[in-house]
Amino acid sequence: MSTSTASRGIAAGPDPDPAHDPGRRARRRDRWRLGAVSLVWAVSLLVAALWVRGGGLQAIAAAFSGAPADALDSLGRLTGLVAAELLLLQVLLLAGVPLFERGFGRDGMIRAHRIVGMWSFGLLSAHIVLLVIGYGIASGENPLLQLWDFTWNYAGMLLAVAGTLLIVLVGLTSARRARRRLRYESWHLLHLYAYLGVGLAIPHMIWTGGDFAGDALTSTVWWTLWGATAAAVLWFRALRPLARSLRHRVAVDRVEADGLRGVRVVMRGRRLDRLGAAAGQFLVWRFLDGPGWTRGHPFSLAEAPTADRLVISAQLVGDGTARLTRLAPGVPVLFEGPFGAMTGEQRRGQHLLMLGAGFGVAPLVALLQSERYAPGEATLVTRDHEPGAASSRAAIAELVRRRGVRHIEMNGARTRVGSTWLPATHAAWNGPELLRYIAEDLDRTDVYLCGPDAWADAVADDLRAVGVRRERLHRESFSTGGA
Repeated sequence: MSTSTASRGIAAGPDPDPAHDPGRRARRRDRWRLGAVSLVWAVSLLVAALWVRGGGLQAIAAAFSGAPADALDSLGRLTGLVAAELLLLQVLLLAGVPLFERGFGRDGMIRAHRIVGMWSFGLLSAHIVLLVIGYGIASGENPLLQLWDFTWNYAGMLLAVAGTLLIVLVGLTSARRARRRLRYESWHLLHLYAYLGVGLAIPHMIWTGGDFAGDALTSTVWWTLWGATAAAVLWFRALRPLARSLRHRVAVDRVEADGLRGVRVVMRGRRLDRLGAAAGQFLVWRFLDGPGWTRGHPFSLAEAPTADRLVISAQLVGDGTARLTRLAPGVPVLFEGPFGAMTGEQRRGQHLLMLGAGFGVAPLVALLQSERYAPGEATLVTRDHEPGAASSRAAIAELVRRRGVRHIEMNGARTRVGSTWLPATHAAWNGPELLRYIAEDLDRTDVYLCGPDAWADAVADDLRAVGVRRERLHRESFSTGGA
């Protein structure tokens, strides 16, 4: 472990600004979260109200008077409505809607997206089973024959089956083990089929659903919900990014090597201060340099953004990142975002502890460039397989010299025992004890964590072991880092 520090009396960063006050930031963040949660509950209650309006409660009550088929049918309708609502929320959660971005944060949205997806799939399965059994009891049909009858003789069911299969495909390829085996470009393309799957599954609800057939009000409400969702996707994922890209006219300025296995792209544009990007965030980039430009790639900002300059840094791990090395000055850039909530907006305390591995260090450096702190109040812990592979070395040296940042390097292969986020050279250390030693005042410290998932999970476990509260731990998934 090597440490570099700077003497007292060094500049403490940007001038004081009420917008940087931790209390004001916390209140603003809480308002966004309240708005996001309120919208989710409002949609959920609306869906429940539609089911009640359609006689759902009466059908459940009928089960106690000897009408189990009606009860199963009602429960099947309810599970179908809730599954559809969760599909709607899944789409909204990753549509780039600012309310959810700021209310839940990017990592929170991704976790919610996965959980909602699992529940949606489970309820969708329950919807099919309950309706098949309920209708089978009422008609005296074998359940398999009843399922066949649904599929071939009910309006929109073939479309719904095709949509369900596409949603299952997306779910299987999104599992962590499968995700690791796919190139990002392939996974992203497959993930887009979820939109088609949802679109194919919706019509049968309106055409054959017991809550919609003959009920103009319920049908209107449902189509309005899905119409608003489709409009949000179209605006936030396509039209708005295109308009902003044309307005800010971002283009490649130069490309530089960053460590042994990295590349750094410096871009110029106009009025970038109006973009709303903050240090610690990432954008999805498309470089218009020839065939393949349509594939977007998420890269974090490696420097605090300015009015005319944006910088990204990436590890060379595949075709998408290797392509960055061949970019010529003047290549136009389309971008989508910014995304992510691992920003200074999340900060609550006076001290900062930054832990980054591989190219997860870059957004932490950008944060240190933009935040206020006195010399000695910010500590940056970095690790890589070897010192020469580390990114942002010049920027880190500048932070040490001018801002008084404490920089601790922990390089080398990871240990396989104990706290596995530590290098093998520190295997004898206890992870929680080392964290207490590095950051003596954790009660007043905000911790920012960015690196490969397995490494970051191990760090997070030890941070929780030393009592770091959830609201003080800010994390961004960085699955392509090199640790």
